[in-house]
Amino acid sequence: MVECIKFKEANCKNCYKCIRHCPVKSIRFSDDKVSIINEECILCGNCYVVCPQNAKEIRNDVSTAKALLRSGVPVYASIAPSFVAYYGNVTINSMEKVLKELGFAGIEETAVGATIVKKQYERMTHRSEQEVIISSCCHTVNLLIQKYYPKVLPYLANIVSPMQAHSIDIKHRFPGSKTVFIGPCISKKAEAESYGGIVDCVLTFQEFSLWLKEEKMQLEYIEDANNESRARFFPTTGGILKTMSAANPDYTYIAIDGIENCILAIEDVIKGKLNKCFIEMSACTGSCSGGPIMDKDNCSPIKNYISISRYAGNEDFPVSDYEEKELKKDMSPQIPRQVYLGGKAIEEVLKKMGKTKPEDELNCGSCGYNTCRDKAHAVLQGKANLHMCLPYLKEKAESFSDNIIKNTPNGIIVLNESFEVQQINAAACRMMNIRNPKDILGDNVVCILDPQPFVEAYEKGTECSYKATYLPEYNKYVDQTIIYDKSYHIIICIMRDVTEETLQREKKEALSRNTIEVTDKVIEKQMRAVQEIASLLGETTAETKIALTKLKESLMDE
Repeated sequence: MVECIKFKEANCKNCYKCIRHCPVKSIRFSDDKVSIINEECILCGNCYVVCPQNAKEIRNDVSTAKALLRSGVPVYASIAPSFVAYYGNVTINSMEKVLKELGFAGIEETAVGATIVKKQYERMTHRSEQEVIISSCCHTVNLLIQKYYPKVLPYLANIVSPMQAHSIDIKHRFPGSKTVFIGPCISKKAEAESYGGIVDCVLTFQEFSLWLKEEKMQLEYIEDANNESRARFFPTTGGILKTMSAANPDYTYIAIDGIENCILAIEDVIKGKLNKCFIEMSACTGSCSGGPIMDKDNCSPIKNYISISRYAGNEDFPVSDYEEKELKKDMSPQIPRQVYLGGKAIEEVLKKMGKTKPEDELNCGSCGYNTCRDKAHAVLQGKANLHMCLPYLKEKAESFSDNIIKNTPNGIIVLNESFEVQQINAAACRMMNIRNPKDILGDNVVCILDPQPFVEAYEKGTECSYKATYLPEYNKYVDQTIIYDKSYHIIICIMRDVTEETLQREKKEALSRNTIEVTDKVIEKQMRAVQEIASLLGETTAETKIALTKLKESLMDE
């Protein structure tokens, strides 16, 4: 399948939100990179809509539309009826004006094709051909059934979509022409390319808006009073049913929107729970008026419905009567390659994620998968990695930090902003002769240490202060580092016991002082002796004094 959604790696922050919202888990995460598995994707657009970092983008086909216009053949635009919801106070006449200025030969509403399609649905129900008939207007629903529920294919109406029916009709009336569909859907791009020769290019409303902006063109209100436009209801939930007339009373008519609801209905069909019913299925909540482009641009579902409802008329568009074979659509299975793995392999992956017993399997969904076993299966398929498990990472981080705190020779004390001890490690307990950490937890730090350095760090907002400190009550010398973490509202004290080396240094310093004192006495005695000798020899003592002073300085340096 062609790539319609692309990832911008620089924007992706690995939040897994796209995986959580993908109904078929067709997203691969490996080597810290996300990619769509095209053969599994149903192009619902959820990943595009929910991405908080705009790391997904829709393939832009404006250049293809421009190339068609430059080709010299007449190009007709088919405008999805949800345009009135997307663009606000505009009409089909408003769209026609700007599109003709861009070079299009003609502009029509896709609702014309919807009228053709709904007539085919009416024929199918009247003939009672199928126990269950599922509408085939939504290409995402079609892909869902083709790829994941092929058993339901016999119940899927093998009729072209309104977009395709309209293009067939345009090319029937204008031989040699080309067509460009403009709408709110991503999957229509794939549909056009999967059934070549019908629709020549698909643009989203977003692409079309950017094109208009590039050309410095704006849409303006031009009145439209066409009452032959009942099929404008098609992009709303129940819109197909609303346009169908003379319904066969033997059928129950159901409208379902949202991919989850569609999946539940499909499963009911497989289980034989539904019979003699016509099901209008739309992958998007609110049908096409809630399509991914509409949703991404923050259109309101209720407002969208009101806009479409007000614009729709009460009569059908006049359309040609096509034979059934002219509008048939082949929808064969497209089952993705499946890798079935044994339970033992799943168990091994679960163990690596720290899930050794059933109660460890939280099934929290933070990784994007519904259950821990689904996630383990995805790991084995190369679609996910072990580190996507939030509880696993949290536990691993806590275990890592706990090991450091527990085994470090440095004393660590954590206080809250009320200077109460929240945590103390074994090394700190040994330094301060505390038998059990519980004896001090919750008490003010004044019970064990001078609080002044902690108060200063807190009041000054100092991120880190360091000083050598003597703890007289414990007869300990420590290098004390105090960190005030404003974000977590805690004060951390790290103490390195330097008692041994301090005592050694002091011992050495005392020895040096003693040596210097002895040297001073020796020099003094030597000076007196030299002076006596010098007086006898008639020489000065200057040179001897300098030499002895240098000897003294060298001893002090040692």
